[in-house]
Amino acid sequence: MPKIKKFSALEILDSRGRPTVKAYCELENGISAAASVPSGASTGSAEAHELRDEEERFNKMGCQKAVKHINQEINQSLRGREFNYQSDLDQHLIQLDGTHNKSNLGANAVLAVSMAFARANAANNHQSLYRYFAIIAGSDLQYLPRPTINLFSGGKHAGGQVQIQDLLMVPTQDSTMGVLECAYSVYQSAAKLCLDRYGMRALTADEGGLAPPFNTIDGMFENAIESIESAGYVPGKDVFLAVDVASSQFYKNGKYHLNDQILNSDEMISNLSEWISKYPIISLEDGLAEEDWGHWPMLKQSIQEQCLILGDDFLCTNPERIKKAIETDSANALLLKVNQIGTLTEALDALQLAKNSGWQVTISARSGETEDHWLADLAVGWQGDQIKIGSITQSERLAKYNRLLEIEQETGLGISKLAIKN
Repeated sequence: MPKIKKFSALEILDSRGRPTVKAYCELENGISAAASVPSGASTGSAEAHELRDEEERFNKMGCQKAVKHINQEINQSLRGREFNYQSDLDQHLIQLDGTHNKSNLGANAVLAVSMAFARANAANNHQSLYRYFAIIAGSDLQYLPRPTINLFSGGKHAGGQVQIQDLLMVPTQDSTMGVLECAYSVYQSAAKLCLDRYGMRALTADEGGLAPPFNTIDGMFENAIESIESAGYVPGKDVFLAVDVASSQFYKNGKYHLNDQILNSDEMISNLSEWISKYPIISLEDGLAEEDWGHWPMLKQSIQEQCLILGDDFLCTNPERIKKAIETDSANALLLKVNQIGTLTEALDALQLAKNSGWQVTISARSGETEDHWLADLAVGWQGDQIKIGSITQSERLAKYNRLLEIEQETGLGISKLAIKN
């Protein structure tokens, strides 16, 4: 691997119009690469620290400090050095930051550098990015991840018209284009339903999901079922559902404030179990609050093998939290977001912990995304079972779906098997 000539960075805007970070890596042999990083709206308390400015510009959401750290401290520390392995560079960044949560340099700065180096390394080795990711993970390319695609949204991703954050469709087709064709039809059916039923063109949420003013959460589910059927598909056969409950958002003083009810943890589990028995749900994300550790094992036991018990805010792609969840039998699936932990190497540790325990892994985008499509390569290279990008509108989402189509054509691989509930 050639020596690093320079790292630099630029403040750019994400899909919400907020600043984020784009990093550039230049090697001494002339190869250069760049990568931009996303930002979340619904964030877990254990996530790595995303560094934001304190100035009034962009409502204190600016990233000039993170950019400055790349242009100065990180560049000064890395230039002229040679790193043969991704893990060596990432470990150097971790030590340079010196905190447990990247609060010194900022996880947005650290990840941008980690990802830009990965791109430059892949280019230097004349590899596609997904093959580079596969090599560092030691994985064989056997399948493409199955998309889980936003249909309806609420919570922090929309206007809070319903408390749960996202209702996603999971088509059962065996090709990426087949999945997207099905999703398009259902989405258009849902958009028409919203127009006819609510007398308006439904607003869209951060990730492109439709956000009409549902009266109840059950109404959200029922509209989804109706949209699937109106598109000519059979719910529970052609299209399943996945739910991002994001329970931490409505968990206060040990209770779940859901609709007009105040539920204890046992009652919340009963409520979730009722949804799963009533609707064709195969993935339940953050069904309980992130610190409700005592009840996550009960949730898993209650639902058994009916669907994935997926941890996002609960796990934060953090190896220590994943280890605890494995030991307490609290989940069977990880939602992996690289910027929750800050470097590719740490995210890979999380992935391998989950997979070695027989868990499934959904590799996920964030609500504030860019047009960069490295997530698609990552999900393929690391053999994610599912990929969660967002809806099929908006360019920052489509960039990743279109990249999956390119990889599908290059590799000829089919999509991973569906985790159908019993």
